[in-house]
Amino acid sequence: MRERDSLWKSTDWFVIVLYLALITLGWLSICGASFSFEETNLYDFSTRTGKQLVWIVCSLGLAFVIMMLDDNLYDAFAYVVYGAILVLLVVTIFIAPDTKGSRSWLILGPVSLQPAEFAKFATALALAKFMSGFNFVLQNRNSFLAACAIFLVPMFLIVMQKETGSALVYLAFFLVLYREGMSGVFLFVAICMVVYFVVGIKFADVPLGQTPTMVGQFVVLLLILLFTGMLVLIYTRYDRLGRNVVLGTLLVVGLACLISLNGHPFNIVWVEWALCALVAGYLLYQGIRFNKHNCLYIALFAIGSVAFLYSTDYVFNQALEPHQQMRIKVTLGLEEDPRGAGYNVNQSKIAIGSGGLKGKGFLNGTQTKLKFVPEQDTDFIFCTIGEEQGFIGSTFVLILYLVFILRLLYMAERQPTTFGRVYGYSVLSIFLFHVFINIGMVLGITPVIGIPLPFFSYGGSSLWGFTILLFIFIRIDAGRYRRLL
Repeated sequence: MRERDSLWKSTDWFVIVLYLALITLGWLSICGASFSFEETNLYDFSTRTGKQLVWIVCSLGLAFVIMMLDDNLYDAFAYVVYGAILVLLVVTIFIAPDTKGSRSWLILGPVSLQPAEFAKFATALALAKFMSGFNFVLQNRNSFLAACAIFLVPMFLIVMQKETGSALVYLAFFLVLYREGMSGVFLFVAICMVVYFVVGIKFADVPLGQTPTMVGQFVVLLLILLFTGMLVLIYTRYDRLGRNVVLGTLLVVGLACLISLNGHPFNIVWVEWALCALVAGYLLYQGIRFNKHNCLYIALFAIGSVAFLYSTDYVFNQALEPHQQMRIKVTLGLEEDPRGAGYNVNQSKIAIGSGGLKGKGFLNGTQTKLKFVPEQDTDFIFCTIGEEQGFIGSTFVLILYLVFILRLLYMAERQPTTFGRVYGYSVLSIFLFHVFINIGMVLGITPVIGIPLPFFSYGGSSLWGFTILLFIFIRIDAGRYRRLL
């Protein structure tokens, strides 16, 4: 009895109150998005609002069961749960029916479940279990690759289900590795790849003045040279070489621009190729001749960056599906397509803008009532908040999420064990990714990849998955004092 009393005393009730507030506001938003004036009862279980209410009650039951279990069980059975989920993901590929082009939903009588939503907490448990092992050292190459494999394997299986949006969520686990000591170079390289891709695609066919130079290649190659020089400055003892790379690049490329733009047009990219080859070649020589590993890595960064630049065209046009290409083009402003790929975002912006400062009021949204916004109670639920509650209501929801995420950060940092801390940061990273990407795609600043807004979007699988993910962490956190003994 004393143990149970101490459990409830050490439970973080603040984050539970935030959870209850979010699911309550989420249900009200679903009411606003899906309610029609023909319906007279919000609690009718045949409607989406009634079904969501059932799932909320079930989620509260799940939360209670999770809190009643011994927190040691989550550590002990982490691999078992992870293995079972992997098997379920594999089975789903073959037996799930085709639903809007993906095979990610299992039909169990009247209930449809998406295993990808439950794979998040299973992956987080397995990663926490592995990284809390006695022999784990993140700086060890084998340990690092094994940790990456834990979340990349379910990511690959979800891609096989043609559910790319849900798969991308697993990239959030790299933030966990960064907190546990992964070099910031990996994040830097990832950011560089995104910049190269966006700039290379967006400005691929834009000429630099009257020259045959394309702005996309020109800018990316210039960035590669400048980034390489800065890496030499930071990670090697060749300060002079690093300065020479940066200053020499600016001087030579600037001179080439003056010549090309003033009566002698030629492709400046050739000059940048020569500079890249010279710099990478010299770094390779230094690395091999004097066994300077950092020089080798920086040379590989430069060579890999150039290779990535010239592979983006193939990836974009051959690897991505046509609808994915169109979504990226719409996001980058390369295509308007207001009746096609850009329709959802365009209607979402109209709905949010029409809400004004105070909104139109609960159940009074015209865009949502007339069903102008597709998926307005699932992936685009935030537009309902913007229309009915306006700028003030939308800001309140964003502040609520901010407080929720900051509280998870605080809880993760106070964990006395590596298992608890890693799991906590996994939870934090997943929620952060979902909130940022979902609201970003509703506002048109990120591509539409189809992931739910936690606790707001309609659906039992996502609500249950997020509830299990969160309350396992709350239960682990509640046992933190016992672990200190």
